[in-house]
Amino acid sequence: MKIQVICVGKTNHAALRSWLPEYQKRLSHYVKFEWVELPDLKNTKNLRETTQKDEEGKRLIKQLNPQDTLVLFDENGSQYTSKGFADFLQKRMNAGTKNLVFVIGGPYGFSAEVYKRAQYKISLSTMTFSHQMVRVFAAEQLYRAFSILKNEPYHHE
Repeated sequence: MKIQVICVGKTNHAALRSWLPEYQKRLSHYVKFEWVELPDLKNTKNLRETTQKDEEGKRLIKQLNPQDTLVLFDENGSQYTSKGFADFLQKRMNAGTKNLVFVIGGPYGFSAEVYKRAQYKISLSTMTFSHQMVRVFAAEQLYRAFSILKNEPYHHE
């Protein structure tokens, strides 16, 4: 299985950016893994929220293949413990999923078209986090899940 995380926009926060290569390296021991950052939209101050979500959605959909399994990180999605998330990944692997694509949306979330295309929605918390911080949380939880599946000592109960 290959896991891809698509992020809308880039982060200007050096501290947040610095964590991602470490988790990418760690995850590569378990699975083919790729980060994709879509370019920021231009002149967003002049765009309505819905227009911005629609434009970001068109860019996201272009990145997908028809057979990709799409998972959105969304505040209204299902919530899992770390072990539960590991089980979610194991079920996708057992089902023969070839390409599991997680998406971290922009500041306003996702367009209706992206919601329609998604098979799953996962919430990392009932709290709201910046879409930039979610990158680190998602990367860490993916790594934690694989360490749980491999019975490695990273996760403690």
